[in-house]
Amino acid sequence: MGGVAAVAGRPAREAGVVLLTVLVGQAILGWHNDIVDRERDAAHHTRGKPIGDGRLDPGSAWYAIVVAGLILVPLSITTGITAGGIYLVSVCVGMLGNVVLRTGLFSWVTWAISFAMLPAYLSYGGWGGQAVGDPPQTSMTVLAALLGIGVHFMRAVWGLVADHEDGWTYLPLKLGLKLGATRLLALATLYTIVIAVLLAVFGARDGLSQ
Repeated sequence: MGGVAAVAGRPAREAGVVLLTVLVGQAILGWHNDIVDRERDAAHHTRGKPIGDGRLDPGSAWYAIVVAGLILVPLSITTGITAGGIYLVSVCVGMLGNVVLRTGLFSWVTWAISFAMLPAYLSYGGWGGQAVGDPPQTSMTVLAALLGIGVHFMRAVWGLVADHEDGWTYLPLKLGLKLGATRLLALATLYTIVIAVLLAVFGARDGLSQ
């Protein structure tokens, strides 16, 4: 996201803040996901999950989330209250996706929504809390939502076996059972690359903002 901000013509200081903001937001989402999945991770002996294997107490992870959240709020609004508010909502949607919808056919919805907000986060941003930009191009919002769906499918591939054992019925699993995990990963990767290219093409042609 920091790179996208730089390509969109944002000054280096703004691009740096965007990068840091997104890194903190992603850390929060990752920690929250590990807390929610701790029992599943323990049952399936998932590697690289310190909460699931007992190396990290859930309370400590919640503390880290709270601290990171206190950092994220002022960091987000550094590029404008509107832009910051949009990014904070996208993180909340992502956290909601860790808890609801994820096991069924509509697991992709929260991914699409949270990614669709990212162009607005960039287009409305500037420098300082009073910064107000412009709405994003509709094409960029739609393509960002489609990118989120692609990322969801790519990430889901690695947990298909455990998810199937737990009785999940979400779309990546249904397609994985029909196509096979390898083919699904290849198709999801190709789809995501195509959407990323379209984002670059439309961004170069129309710009990020209206």
